[in-house]
Amino acid sequence: MGYREQYEFWLKDEYFDEATKQELRELEGNEAEIEDRFYRELEFGTGGLRGVIGAGTNRMNIYTVRKATQGLADYIKSQDGCDKGVAIAYDSRLMSPEFADEAAVCLAANGIKTYVFDELRPTPELSFALRTLGCISGIVITASHNPPEYNGYKVYWEDGAQITAPKDKEIISCVKAVDDYHRVKTMSVEDAKAAGLYNVIGKEIDDRYMAELKKQIIHPEIIEAVAGDLKIVYTPFHGTGNKPVRRILDELGFKQVYVVPEQELPDPKFTTLEYPNPEDPKAFTLALKLAKEVKADIVLATDPDADRLGIYALDTVSGEYIPFTGNMSGMLIAEYILRERSENGLMPVNPALVKTIVTTNMADPIAEKYGVKLIEVLTGFKYIGEQIKFFERDSSYNYVFGLEESYGCLAGTHARDKDAVVAVMCLCEVAAYCKAHNKTVWDHMLEMYEEYGYYHESQYAITLKGIEGSKKIASAMDALRQAPPTEIGGLKVLAVRDYQKGEIQDIITGDIRPTGLPVSNVLYFELEDNAWCCARPSGTEPKLKFYMGVKGTSIDDASEKNARLTEAVKAFV
Repeated sequence: MGYREQYEFWLKDEYFDEATKQELRELEGNEAEIEDRFYRELEFGTGGLRGVIGAGTNRMNIYTVRKATQGLADYIKSQDGCDKGVAIAYDSRLMSPEFADEAAVCLAANGIKTYVFDELRPTPELSFALRTLGCISGIVITASHNPPEYNGYKVYWEDGAQITAPKDKEIISCVKAVDDYHRVKTMSVEDAKAAGLYNVIGKEIDDRYMAELKKQIIHPEIIEAVAGDLKIVYTPFHGTGNKPVRRILDELGFKQVYVVPEQELPDPKFTTLEYPNPEDPKAFTLALKLAKEVKADIVLATDPDADRLGIYALDTVSGEYIPFTGNMSGMLIAEYILRERSENGLMPVNPALVKTIVTTNMADPIAEKYGVKLIEVLTGFKYIGEQIKFFERDSSYNYVFGLEESYGCLAGTHARDKDAVVAVMCLCEVAAYCKAHNKTVWDHMLEMYEEYGYYHESQYAITLKGIEGSKKIASAMDALRQAPPTEIGGLKVLAVRDYQKGEIQDIITGDIRPTGLPVSNVLYFELEDNAWCCARPSGTEPKLKFYMGVKGTSIDDASEKNARLTEAVKAFV
């Protein structure tokens, strides 16, 4: 069916409710909007669904959620996983509780047991819960840091990580095979509960999750010594982090935790924020205001589903608060864990640090100093979680820490996704350590730059929405692949990694070797002078993303080099 036929089908078929039909009637005359809502099915990708909330095949609504869930149910049944069940969590966004219930009752109608949290919870706790409960799969209803009109649906497998190959393609095939809304099964919540197929998760999982987090603390005695002096400002951005973050900091003994009151409670419209993203400096406006009032040492923010952490730290020289990128905060935590575990005899044998290909190269000298194996994976924390599974299977390495540049990291293996709650806890331990040694977190970051090198990274993204946008993104990647640049910003290209072809070509020698990573539409250019640039379409937003990194001799030198490289990328794009 074409988009018009789909539109008419939704208007006339008795399967769709009257509110949905009324929303669609009001679009009559707006052909562009009708086309955008119906020109395709909302794509179920390797991470699940994500899109604007509304009626239509290309929107997040109860019908597209049910349809995706029916495909997942069909796959679970093929894997004999009905009795193991599915854990389901949701965040504070519009329709999140409703979508969670729709997924649960669809699974229940297919004879699959479900475990649904009694209220909003962080994404990493879902990863923990499904492993703790022995489930075959998990679902989180969240659009992470996207604007308020979005929602999403992420699928996890029994190892606790988001689905990876080959299961991702197998599940996608099952979802695509559901080509008739009328074959999607559903039932009422009441009937599902009566049949023992809808179970509520509550405090017992919270308690076990908190206990696992505390196992990552290295120096409780240092926290105890400075907990009354260290001042922490925290904002959950109206999301799921409020209760678990406050609880873990309280139980560890931190006395001076100030929560931004305007952003404390759940708000699906995120009315105090333009964009609930810890990467956005404007999102910290209220937190920084409070920090200056209370003279805080650090300022922390978690995104709506509490899997990413953003921080600012006080610079006592200028009196200002310095923003940390995800690379900076991740390296701060990683270096602390590797150093303190090494010095205190707590490092496991064959330790491993895992990072994505677009994460800072500062990880290399840090891992080398402490004798830790550094492993690179494709962009997406699911690939870091997958490494933990591999380590457990073949006993090759012991996972110590993993991070990605987009403000996500994981200490420990209690979850298999990035966890901002454990990141807050670890960062506060680092801050306590710094306080005990009469320095700030920013002072310590400067010490790391001096020891390991002044690494600086940035990102540039082009937003291209709709049908034409998708075509332009594909065309831009094809053009780069067919005629890769020989230099960028005056820096020669030394090698080109084409992850779609699965090969790395040395430009100097012409030698070609395999990437060793799964196929992905990513191009990575190794540049002279320890610089690099990477291009990839976003997997969750209508964007073409470019990542850049350099190494300088000072903060100013690295900043200037990165600015030149970024401008060069903008120019050739």
